[in-house]
Amino acid sequence: MRILVLTGAGVSAESGIPTFRGKDGYWRNLDPMKLATPEAFEKNPELVWEWYHERRQRIRDAQPNAAHEAIVKLSIHASDFLLVTQNVDDLHPRAEWEGNRLPKEKMVQIHGDIFLTRCSRCDFTHRQQEHPPTLHSGAAGEQEKIPKCTKCDALMRPGVVWFGEELDPAKIDIVESYLARGACDVVIVAGTTATFGYIVDWALRASGKNGQLIEVNPEKTSLSQFATRVVREPAVIALPRLIDEL
Repeated sequence: MRILVLTGAGVSAESGIPTFRGKDGYWRNLDPMKLATPEAFEKNPELVWEWYHERRQRIRDAQPNAAHEAIVKLSIHASDFLLVTQNVDDLHPRAEWEGNRLPKEKMVQIHGDIFLTRCSRCDFTHRQQEHPPTLHSGAAGEQEKIPKCTKCDALMRPGVVWFGEELDPAKIDIVESYLARGACDVVIVAGTTATFGYIVDWALRASGKNGQLIEVNPEKTSLSQFATRVVREPAVIALPRLIDEL
């Protein structure tokens, strides 16, 4: 069985990771959608880094939930499987089912990885240390408290795709290569509002004329009208049952 799974913030929400588009997503009364931009970083890099350090710590403290585990189970039983996630956390990679984890080659983090730090100017990247230094506000010595590139001395930034930025072409190629191999028997779209057109496009192309297109989301989305099956429940409840059925 050939399967594509597309996931969004709703899959990690039950693990305590706030979604951007909700009242619980606000940080210090600031809208995350306005912090996760190149413009916000240029204007106040320290504020943006403070937010990302807190997000990283929250993710470290979180645990994968039943939805993440069910997806690992599905990947083992599928003959050809790919997970494309909008989530930048590491809960999908950490999730286990009967001692198995999702192989790296079967997952694409299309919006990047929050634990990667990359240069804002050159191509240098590295994984963030487990316990990063705490950033403090204040004008004096402010630049020294923001990570700097060891190659070109420019400011380092989180390795995620911010609003207004292009997706990584290499990651798009992985998805496109998977789609080019043929239609899927099952496409599951879980925990995403399907706001981005490429999510809808990939789901429709993958399901083709005869594949199942299953949407798992408590709310109606732009993808709902195309789904062959709609499950109006949170992913943590619906996915374990759904995947057992498959």
